[in-house]
Amino acid sequence: MAETPGHHLCKDGSSTIYSSTFHQFYHNPNGAVAESIHVFFEQPGLLATLKSSPEAISVFEMGFGTGLNFVLLADLYLRFNAAFPLSFFSVEAFPITPDEAGELNYGDFLDHPHLMDGIPEIFQSLKPGLNQFNPIPGKQISLTIYNGLFENIERGEFPEEVDFFFHDPFSPEVNESLWQPDTFAKLRLMANDRSVLATYSAASKARASMAKAGWKVARASGALGKREMTLASPNSTTLSGFKRVNEDRLIERWDSGDFK
Repeated sequence: MAETPGHHLCKDGSSTIYSSTFHQFYHNPNGAVAESIHVFFEQPGLLATLKSSPEAISVFEMGFGTGLNFVLLADLYLRFNAAFPLSFFSVEAFPITPDEAGELNYGDFLDHPHLMDGIPEIFQSLKPGLNQFNPIPGKQISLTIYNGLFENIERGEFPEEVDFFFHDPFSPEVNESLWQPDTFAKLRLMANDRSVLATYSAASKARASMAKAGWKVARASGALGKREMTLASPNSTTLSGFKRVNEDRLIERWDSGDFK
């Protein structure tokens, strides 16, 4: 895949876009759909939760990006004939254009490809600040997108009692502010005791930042050739079955300046 702005196909055949702002692809070039399913649905237990018919699910996503994670979640909701309330809150400071959204081929990977039909319109209608959508009439799915910088969201604007966090911004090397303790502390305020945060990154600095903000942190197997990814939760028992990191040691390293 040539590193030029525009639409590209990953090795699994799914779409991604190259960001001229951050000079990275939006997804793993080995597979956008495959990585998202592994990182955000399988490893943190969201797929199993969807199958269990919970009373409700709340998801917070850092970086709406191409909308892939949302349409994958909506597709699974419909596949399982779910009827519980599902709320999805996402933040996006640099939305793609409606034309770019129209080129995405994620419908080829969905049981309900029509879910992609409304994505360009969502990007077309985004205005600064909070945007609320009812993407599937007749279904209890709400989509809220904050168009702006995460640091500018007021306390009363973001959700509480979030069950699953998709931490999916561009990498710490190019988008450092979204991997700082202040960011993870703000996310911690939204969490409940059983929340799980998932991210593709396995960087020690990112894990130290989470630990500094009060998260318990664990390693999980990575996707598509990546050895590891990261899971975090306010409650260590939620991470049972995964290998924990030494949070105290990571905090010591952070405080001593090892990660500067």
